Amino acid sequence: MGQPIPYITDAYFCSMKLRVLLFMVMLFFSCCLQAQSPAYPKNYFRNPLGISMELAANFGELRPNHWHMGLDIRTDQKENLPVYAAAEGYIAQIGIRPQSFGRFIIINHPNGLSTLYAHLNDFFPELEQFVTEQQYKQESWAIELELEKNNFPVAKGKFIAFSGNTGGSQGPHLHFEIFDTKTTKRFNPLLFGFPIQDNVPPNLVKIAMYDRSKSVYDQTPILFYLKNTDSGYIIPQQPLLKTGLKKVSFAIQAYDRVTGSNNPNGIYSAKLYLDDQPQIKFVLDSIDYDETVYMNAHIDYKYRENGGAYLQHLSQLPGDKGVVYKKSNSDGVITLNDTNVHQISIDVKDANNNTSQINFAIQYADSLAAVAPLQMNEYPFVPNRINELKKPGFEVFMPAVCLYDSVQPYYFQNNKVLPAAISALNQINDASIPLHTDIIIRIKPNKPITVEWKDKIIIQRSSYGNSVRKAVWENGWLVAKFSDFGMFQAFTDITPPQINEPVNYRIGEGDTINLSAASRILFTPTDNFGIKEFRAELNGHWLRFTNDKSRNWIYQFDERCPYGVHEMKVTTEDLVGNMTTKTWWFKRYPYTPPPPKKKIVKKKSAKKKITTIKKSVAKKKK
Repeated sequence: MGQPIPYITDAYFCSMKLRVLLFMVMLFFSCCLQAQSPAYPKNYFRNPLGISMELAANFGELRPNHWHMGLDIRTDQKENLPVYAAAEGYIAQIGIRPQSFGRFIIINHPNGLSTLYAHLNDFFPELEQFVTEQQYKQESWAIELELEKNNFPVAKGKFIAFSGNTGGSQGPHLHFEIFDTKTTKRFNPLLFGFPIQDNVPPNLVKIAMYDRSKSVYDQTPILFYLKNTDSGYIIPQQPLLKTGLKKVSFAIQAYDRVTGSNNPNGIYSAKLYLDDQPQIKFVLDSIDYDETVYMNAHIDYKYRENGGAYLQHLSQLPGDKGVVYKKSNSDGVITLNDTNVHQISIDVKDANNNTSQINFAIQYADSLAAVAPLQMNEYPFVPNRINELKKPGFEVFMPAVCLYDSVQPYYFQNNKVLPAAISALNQINDASIPLHTDIIIRIKPNKPITVEWKDKIIIQRSSYGNSVRKAVWENGWLVAKFSDFGMFQAFTDITPPQINEPVNYRIGEGDTINLSAASRILFTPTDNFGIKEFRAELNGHWLRFTNDKSRNWIYQFDERCPYGVHEMKVTTEDLVGNMTTKTWWFKRYPYTPPPPKKKIVKKKSAKKKITTIKKSVAKKKK
């Protein structure tokens, strides 16, 4: 029998009317909010270049220690293409960052968004002159300036700079970003309707499976290579994965392409299903620069550091506080509590919603079970708490937000004496385990330190590259912060930097170099542990040398060095304050290149002339 019809009273009728009215009001406001959402306005921004928009990299592409935060737009392998404002607004910030953006511009727009243009060469003339004046005023080549709204207003399509290859760029291109002006949250530019055709779904390469009863850093994942078929991606000859693991998680190697391009780009999202129920997904749609280092938790960092491909986790590690993961029913760790067959599906999408899918089944088999040597609750170093290691003469302090997953510490001490070393070599793990924040290293010197050397001490980290920090004294310990695990040792540094002779001239003090034929001056200062500062003066005044790629300091001759005789003074300082100063005199005058040498044409002998004539007559007879 059906449910009885309720007795309709006036109160009940009024209650129903009120519910309907509230629903209509909520629906109205919901539609209004969706209609007014400024997040991804289509066709508001134009292509910032005057050529077709082709990508060398997209938003969310995986890079060392960060996601790529914008688009790398191809410039046909050329520099000095015009760059245009993507929309009306005003130039709010300009800067010059070596080994990063190089020369860049930020424009604020009326809709609450901003755009960034990086790796530029020259700015447009008025802005270039303004920046040069500020550099000489601050006596610094690297500079960042915030500008007022009325300083440099721009219209949509206004020429703002020339494209280039400055900063950390590995080849000519334009780096382009869109972000929220107030929060600086970066948005995926491919969501804004740029004219980039893309109907190609992502490529899936392989699946990795992990034993989540222990740390991801304490294992090598089980890999399954994938095959694309008419019915989707499969694990060849292995539709059912039998495992003795009670807790598992997965990661995926995948990349994306756009129509007409073979360039591998990053994927936009991946979603994990268990028995048709969504578990977790990651979406690369908006990321802040404060969050981008969480990319090291998003990938199998250890596998990558040891030479493997990028594997993107379909689970959120316990110490990952980033924003790209969205949980539905779990954190992505699958618990197999029975011996039933369970269906796994993974949907991988690009920003245009092109989708690829992999389906397979997994089953727990008790006969395959193995006892894990170390369970998660037995690890000495765990995420979300302060961790410390204390050994004689060596200590490590790790903040609570330092680790993404549990770590089994490995410590080793080597007392081998190196030149200038004042401590043993202490190793704590290696750089294949990522750190989210700096760790504090404390080293006790094993040699007496003279007073004049106490402020000349550095700590050097080695393992997967070197890094050096000046040490600070704290109660008889040498202290410094580092961003990686590795091998640490303290050294005295009393050796000043070296300055090479300019443009390969080998001269003594007091001689005058003739640079009339030169277009620039180049110095490459060197030091045993690293250069901190470089300063050049022309006739007692600061002279702008560029240091775009961090090794060479270059001055291109301009109006600040007129014809005549000049004094060049260069000072360089290392990390602990050792300094070297050298002075040269040089002259410049209008340079006229020597005339090209005339080619000497040898006259043929009479005998050779007769032979040539005879050959010519013989050819005509034939």
